[in-house]
Amino acid sequence: MEWLGFAGTFITALGSLIAVVITNRANNEKMLHQMEINQERYKAELEKAQAVTDTKITELTREVREHNNFAKRVPVLEEQMKVANHRIGDLEKNK
Repeated sequence: MEWLGFAGTFITALGSLIAVVITNRANNEKMLHQMEINQERYKAELEKAQAVTDTKITELTREVREHNNFAKRVPVLEEQMKVANHRIGDLEKNK
């Protein structure tokens, strides 16, 4: 009769162990699925941020090139202003 009590306890413990294993496995699968979803979201956000960064770099490059072109033209304009000022000065002297 004692072995019936032991067998009942053993069966209860075995059932509890199986329930814990099944629950843990289900929770692990759920967590892995959630991690995959989060990884996809992170990847999408990273791609969007990269696209914004690329656009900003392109715009800054355009502005730098525009500025460089202007910087090349300023000395030419300064020289032309000197020549024009000398010519105006010469015209004023001749009057």
